[in-house]
Amino acid sequence: MPTTSTTALLVDGAPSLDRPLRRIWNECVGAGRANEALRADWQAHFREAVDVLGARYVRFHGVFHDDMFVYRASNGGGFGPATPLPEPVYTFAYVDKVFDAILDAGARPFVELGFMPRELATQTETLFWWKAHCSPPKDMSAWVALVTATIEHWIERYGIEEVRTWPFEVWNEPNLVPHFWTGTRTEYFELYAATALAIKAIDPALKVGGPSSSVFVPDARYDGEYHDTSVEAATAEAPDPDALPWKPVWVREFIAYCAERDLPIDFLSTHLYPTDYAFDTQGVGRSISRHRDATRDDLLRMRQIIAESPYPHAELHITEWSTSPSSRDRMHDTVFAATYITRAFLQSLDLADSISYWTFTDVFEEGGGGIGPFHGGFGFVNEQGIHKPTFHAMAMLNRLGDRIALQTEHGIITRSGDDVAAVLFNYPDSMGSRSVGDAVSHTRAMRHAEEGPSRRITHTISGLRPGSRYLVEIVDLEHGDVAHAWHRMGEPLNLSRDDVRALKAVADDLDRRELTVGPDGDLALDLVLAPWAVASVWAAHH
Repeated sequence: MPTTSTTALLVDGAPSLDRPLRRIWNECVGAGRANEALRADWQAHFREAVDVLGARYVRFHGVFHDDMFVYRASNGGGFGPATPLPEPVYTFAYVDKVFDAILDAGARPFVELGFMPRELATQTETLFWWKAHCSPPKDMSAWVALVTATIEHWIERYGIEEVRTWPFEVWNEPNLVPHFWTGTRTEYFELYAATALAIKAIDPALKVGGPSSSVFVPDARYDGEYHDTSVEAATAEAPDPDALPWKPVWVREFIAYCAERDLPIDFLSTHLYPTDYAFDTQGVGRSISRHRDATRDDLLRMRQIIAESPYPHAELHITEWSTSPSSRDRMHDTVFAATYITRAFLQSLDLADSISYWTFTDVFEEGGGGIGPFHGGFGFVNEQGIHKPTFHAMAMLNRLGDRIALQTEHGIITRSGDDVAAVLFNYPDSMGSRSVGDAVSHTRAMRHAEEGPSRRITHTISGLRPGSRYLVEIVDLEHGDVAHAWHRMGEPLNLSRDDVRALKAVADDLDRRELTVGPDGDLALDLVLAPWAVASVWAAHH
């Protein structure tokens, strides 16, 4: 598709901005763990995420977990005790199936190196229903040998030019002790050092980064070697959490450690959820929802830290992001979440190299399988592959062109060649600075349904082909709100095949209409968007 045109494009009588559009939202998407990617439904959902949502990379936990059978120190017979092997061996049959599926779908892996195989772990079964082993290794040289053998296998299988395009992230959220990491901060930094040097020894052009830390905090809980819950009370009890000095976790310390030792950092990674969970003086955990611009503010802080660091050219990858970090948050299933993420992504276009939505599918087993078809899972689609409103929002973003013509507080108009595409939304004025927060039930999530008012958005785009047709698609509380349809069914936990067909029809029954460019080359956009609506406008021939 051509990306330039000799035709002058005017928006509301002014020349097009004509600035490159960075597609930070579909550069990478998240998924639960490697073993889930062996499932037929996961792979079907992923192919759709690539084809319809434009996903280019996918990141997940557990490539070295026991259920992928990579590190083998014994040969299990099934009935009797396992037979120890003279030397450990590495078997990649399961991993190969996953990586083949990702590449065959037209995407690539964003490789998270973790967690620890049982036979290398100093502590086992530290996390999740699937019992991840999130500890330092018994033997760092054995860990380095495992990483080296794995990457060399990928190079042999897929070629060095391909593997050079894969980012390698060392571990996941090691600040969350004792869950994702049972060691100290320094022990994680030592793991990073050994891993990064091993990767660069294989090929200096391979990309490595970290620290993959979790959420910004406004206190000193992660300033030491271990998580100190005793300093969280001021955060938990703050009358206005947004007035607190939120900061990234371990990022400055990680940069300093690496700089002192001349270690490579090709990218910085961290996780941004616009939430926090802090313990008050009584030891009671409190959920904190930050303001609607928290993601943008956090990215600005990260950009400043990188610019002032010894690694000013390091990329910034947000390797997990969502409205909340809970896979049981019913807000994820709603139109409210779709509007929130659309707004946040468009606010953050120039502030990151990728923001990986966590996750693209509800096939996700950290807490075991979800209870019911709409249980608050992270996914753009539920376990049955039914499209949530967030799916449609991501599809709308993917239709955008590659040059920005105009960006406002309520949307964006883009251009590719002689065509334009827009995403417009109504994040209700009555929300003020509030984010959508979280919800333990669908009824609780629907507290936002009364927000308002509607918003009329008008633009005139001049310089288009006379007579060309444009499609309009809108998701809102009356169109595509599939979780509410399920709620009206009585929230059945187990859907019949007819139920699934009916809910899929509701999910995809958006408000659709058509516009035609006038004989003067003008396209008149005049949309009244209900509260929480997200609208897409794009050329019919695409």
